[in-house]
Amino acid sequence: MSDTPQQLLHLVIGGELTNLKETTFKDLSQVEVVGVYPNYATAFVAWKAKAQQTVDNAHMRYFIVHLHRLLDPGQDAKPTA
Repeated sequence: MSDTPQQLLHLVIGGELTNLKETTFKDLSQVEVVGVYPNYATAFVAWKAKAQQTVDNAHMRYFIVHLHRLLDPGQDAKPTA
């Protein structure tokens, strides 16, 4: 077994929404891919930084997508010891 920590990929994306009650982007060509991160903690840091940069625009939203759940739906989110 490897000493490398389990990689749980997360994607951070964001853009301007059409309205605040839905998660429909106003213009898909303007959706920003912030990056792909190896765990939730680093994705959260990136998400928070982008969200704080756009705090003046209420329609701007950033999201963390749990890619590891899409790639392997049966994968447990927490590694077992």
